[in-house]
Amino acid sequence: MDLPAARTSVTLLARLGGSSADTSAWEEFLRRYGPQVLGWCRHWNLQEADAEDVAQDVLLRVSKQMRTFRYDPSRSFRGWLKTVARAAWADWLDARQRIVQGSGDTNVRQVLESVAARDDLVGRLEAEFDRELLDTAAAQIQLRVDPKTWSAFALTALDGLSGAEAAEQLGMKVASVYVAKGRVQKMLQDEVRTLDLEESE
Repeated sequence: MDLPAARTSVTLLARLGGSSADTSAWEEFLRRYGPQVLGWCRHWNLQEADAEDVAQDVLLRVSKQMRTFRYDPSRSFRGWLKTVARAAWADWLDARQRIVQGSGDTNVRQVLESVAARDDLVGRLEAEFDRELLDTAAAQIQLRVDPKTWSAFALTALDGLSGAEAAEQLGMKVASVYVAKGRVQKMLQDEVRTLDLEESE
């Protein structure tokens, strides 16, 4: 988990929106959300060449939507992302329908024009946003707790060690490891909730 580099989506959004493109912001957006779109294409059984073409096209259309669709800070980022993703998806379908289609292209279009495919794309983008919130929260919590407390959490919750294994590695009592893990988990839940509310304000 690349904690120090985590940034919130709304910060990115402010740099992506409008007529002046921020190249580094777009590269960061592609790094975070590009694999989700490509994974979506593969999930719907597109051949690799089609998957890469569709992913690139959808992301370009998301980019266009971002430059013209004004973000309303009173709405949640999830709502905005859902609107943009659905508009990009519909735009892609419209463009595909205007192309002279061979049998493969027709199959691709038929698969991706389903409501299930659309909702899956939106869900994947929302899941990435949730992961980004968690990364940001983790980076902030790690700075606020004792390093040993964080290590107890990371070894058990992230690395999958047992309480006994983490205790031995850290020179702590097993009960203390579980207390530290529970404390950090609670702090993370609270921080994610706070960040999510801030994104919505």
